[in-house]
Formats: sequence, C-alpha cells, structure tokens
Amino acid sequence: MTPHPTLHSNGVPISVTPDLFGPLTPSADLFREGDADALRARLRADGYLYLPGVLDRAEVLRLRGAYFSLFPAGYLAPGTDPEDGVFSGSVPAGLPAYGVAGHPAHTFVRSEPFLRFLRAPRLAGLAETLLGGGVEMLPRRILRHFHRGSDRASRAHVDLDYMDGASPQVLTTWIPVGDCPPRTGPLVYLEGSHTLAPEEYAPLRDTTDRPDDRRPISHDLERTARHLGRRWLWTDFSAGDLMVHVPQIIHASLDTTTDAMRLSVDVRFMRSGDAPDARWLRPWSADDGA
Repeated sequence: MTPHPTLHSNGVPISVTPDLFGPLTPSADLFREGDADALRARLRADGYLYLPGVLDRAEVLRLRGAYFSLFPAGYLAPGTDPEDGVFSGSVPAGLPAYGVAGHPAHTFVRSEPFLRFLRAPRLAGLAETLLGGGVEMLPRRILRHFHRGSDRASRAHVDLDYMDGASPQVLTTWIPVGDCPPRTGPLVYLEGSHTLAPEEYAPLRDTTDRPDDRRPISHDLERTARHLGRRWLWTDFSAGDLMVHVPQIIHASLDTTTDAMRLSVDVRFMRSGDAPDARWLRPWSADDGA
C-alpha cells in the first residue's frame, strides 16, 4: 500500500501515521479452505473478515458499468467507459438528489442485474456459515456512491444504532464495486472496537457536525482514534474483494479524492426467524430515514 501523509473524511484531515492506521488482516485463505470454525473464530476476535478476491472481478466490474451507464451525458469524463466510473467534475443539471426516486441509484437497487448479483449463493452461504443457520437477506440494500469534491463520507458509527429494535444476530457484507484504494474513499475499521461498551465512545457524540442525529459517533476520525486509543484498519480494496463485519464494530469511510468514483454495496443478513427493524424490510431510498 502506498503511504499517504494525510487523508480526509467528511472534509476533516487525518494524519497517516502508525499510531492511527494499521493493515486489515486477510482471511481469504480460511474462506477458500472452507474452515467454518476458523472463520467464526476470526470474526469473533477481530469483528470483521477481510476476504480479498473471493468474488468474480469481471462480474463486479460489469455491475459497475451497468450502474454508471444509467447517468445522463456529461456526468462521466469524455472518452471513458462507464465501467471505469470516472467523474467529469460536473453534475448535469436536473439530476435528482442522490438515491431518491428518479436518481440512477434508486432505480438500480430495484433492478434485476443488481438483485441477481446479490442473490449469488456465495454471499448467503457465507452468512449461513457465520451465523450458524438459515439466513434472510434484508431487502434494504444500500448503494453508496461518492465522487471527488463532495467532502461527504460515512461518519464513524456502529450498524446496530441504525437498526432500531432489531436482533443483534446480523452481519453486514460490504462490497466495493470497483477498485477502491484509500483515496477513493473505502471503509476503515477501528481496531477491536466491537469489544467496547457504548459508554466508552458516547462522549464523542458531543462534538458532531450532525447535532440533531445521535446515531453517528463522530465525523472526526483522528479524534475518534485518539480518544479510544485504537488504530483505523485499512487496505487497498480491489474489485472482487468482500468485507463482512459485526454490527458492533466502529467503522467509517474516507473521502473520495480520485477521478474514479467510489461505488459500493451494503447488504445485511439476519438469522431466519429473528426480529428485524421494519424499516429494513423495504428497498433502500436515500430519503427513507433509516
């Protein structure tokens, strides 16, 4: 991984130093060996599984191209392929707000190519292995899309705070739909944070860029890491990589500063028969309030 002196999240800089950043531990070998016990043990210990190269790269890139081909002329850089997802630097007039009805993201999560990709047996099979039984994929499947200049990223948070009243027996799978090195804005995970009690990070919520929303922990990743004495774990993600994490681990994303746009999918699996948050039983829309 190429070192970077400074990164940003939600426009706030974070220094790239050994006390603030460390590498994700890959577990693709355990996945390919079919070692269910070792995978479950690694997930309990680390709170995540980083599985590089377990999905078909060409299939992931086709999905990327299918999405970016839905945008009007002028959004992609001239002479580039939709599969590359290169931002022109300008949002065409009249494009609806991101993820609401009429925007390509809203349309795409309801499309057959998107649903067919997520119905791949490998995803549900992995969730069944990790949760120890039958699973259901929650219908609210989120498409995240960021371009340079937006200074918009996922704040430090835990997934369980966004799933009111739901069973904690849930897993998130995060799929980068395209190559996603640090400057393209991938997820980062706070080391060992799934073992923290909520009271330990609650004080961070008192300084926030969203005072009316108590769900995010902080938009300031360096402050979060220093307050909790833990590193952010990261890697150079590639198309075909897969992340799985528990709902108690603190994670966030970096800002997108590359011409290539960040595109990813969040999918959550719950054990069959467990109680879901009712808001997660409908297809995602960016204005659904969940």
